[in-house]
Order: sequence, then C-alpha cells, then structure tokens
Amino acid sequence: MTGLVILAVFTVLAVIGSWISPYDPSALSAATMSPPSAQHWLGTTNLGQDILSQILVGTRGVMIVGLAAGIIATALAVIIGVTAGFIGGVGDELLSALSNIFLVIPALPLIIIIAGQLPSSGELTVAFVISITGWAWGSRILRAQTLSLRRRDFVEAARANGESLWRIVMFEILPNLTAIIASSFVGTVTFAILSEITLAFIGVTSISDWNWGTILFWAQSNQALARGAWWWFVPAGLCIALLGMALSLINFGIDEFVNPRLRNTGQNARTMRRRGIRARIGFTPVAVPAQPAPLAQPAAPAQPAGPGRKDEA
Repeated sequence: MTGLVILAVFTVLAVIGSWISPYDPSALSAATMSPPSAQHWLGTTNLGQDILSQILVGTRGVMIVGLAAGIIATALAVIIGVTAGFIGGVGDELLSALSNIFLVIPALPLIIIIAGQLPSSGELTVAFVISITGWAWGSRILRAQTLSLRRRDFVEAARANGESLWRIVMFEILPNLTAIIASSFVGTVTFAILSEITLAFIGVTSISDWNWGTILFWAQSNQALARGAWWWFVPAGLCIALLGMALSLINFGIDEFVNPRLRNTGQNARTMRRRGIRARIGFTPVAVPAQPAPLAQPAAPAQPAGPGRKDEA
C-alpha cells in the first residue's frame, strides 16, 4: 500500500507538475546559488533557476519514459515468451535464441550507442530504445512458465473441446501468468527510469529537456558538491530513491500476493507479534521460548494448637 501511495503521488505530480510549478524551470533570476528560502523552497542554481520548478516539470519526463518503456517491453516479452513456450519445436528454438542474444548484450552501453546516434532523442524515442533492450529477461520467465502450463489438465481439456489456439492462450494461459506479467512490468519500469536518468546524467539525451537526471547533470557540471550547494542535487536524489523504493515495495507486494508461502509467512509473523512472541533473525524463524516463571514456594504447614491455646479455649 505504501508503494502504491508514493507511486500515485509521483503520477499526479507528472500530470499537474507543469501547472503548479511556481516558476519557469529555465527562467534566470538574480538569486543565484540561493539556499532554500520562502521564495525558492528548494533553492536555486548558479543561474538563479528554481530547483523546485525543475523537479516538478521533470517528473513528467521520468514517468513517461518509465511507463512507456514498461508497456512496450512487457508486450514484447509476453508475445515472444508465451509464443515460444506454447508452440515449441523450431519456433521455440528460434525465439529462445533471439532472447538469449538480447540477454547477453550489455543493455546500458547499447542504449547509449543507439540514443547517441539518433537525430532526435525525445522521451518516447528513449523509451522505445530502452524497451528494445529490456524485454528479454521477462520473456525467458514467461516462456518457462508457459512450458509448465501447456500440458496441464485444463489446457488439454480446452484442446479436447475444440478451443482455438488464440482462445486457449488468451483465456487459459495468460490469466495464470498475470502475476508474473505484473512483476515483470514493475521491474521493467524501474529499469527504464534508472536508464533514463543515467542517460540524462551523462548527457546522452537532450540537456534542455528537464528531468531528474538533467538536474543532476547540471549540478555535476557546475561542481555543486564542491561548492556546498547540497540543495541542487539532494532533492532530485531523494525523488529517485523514493520512486525506486515505491516500485520495489509494489514488486514485493506482488510476490507476497502470488506466493502462498510468502503470504503465510507474513500472516504467521503478524500473528506471532500479536501474541508477543519474538522470532530469531535467520533463514528459518525460530520462536524464542519464554522464560519459565519462578516456582511458587510451598505454603508453610499450619502449626497445631499448643497446649496453652487449648487451655485458653
């Protein structure tokens, strides 16, 4: 839930960021290298540009590249992986060889070369280049899972009933791959966002298009760290860390949702916490036995009434 909330906040900022930014992110002002103040909440650059406006406007570029690359790469992974696993034979061998080729190619250097050679490296162009190099791993996972599904009883029953090939794939195979597809999509979005920020940071993409990587590029170029201008690069770094943490939490949630063993482990942990039982940290949770309560001292035997007391009675 925390990951979804953080991702929703960044998605909203990507939509309305350019409308609520207090200044033009490229506008110059006299307040150069100003720390955070009431006029500029996150400070200014060496040219007097407002950093808060740059972050708000740059959120859109980061989210567009991440989501577009995630959609394209996931679609390619589903088409190639499910097709290879379902048809088998020569087609499986050819598609598996194609996946293996893209798996062994170093993705980031290839992205840098392709993006650097393109005449126009806009957001969608960068997303397309990233998706071309980011589909192979998801394809391999989907192929393996499809191989285990294609001979299941419900698939054989669908064949026996005369179901068409596309109907078996759409209504029998793909619903059982939903969790893996969702996890692959989240992982690809994370990879695409980090790749886009890296490309902008090293100056491969246009340095006039604002995103978090562009902010870090200008901060590095003007030695913000050496000049003590922490406000120039810390906010962009925190945004990257928050978005990456949100996507990781969503991925963990998907794993826990689809894996009964992880879900039961989480439920058992919550039950143990409610009962006040602490588990040792390790690969296998072991409950720490409670300290035994001290034994109660036996009560002293009653003293018989003495002769004096009898006399008194």
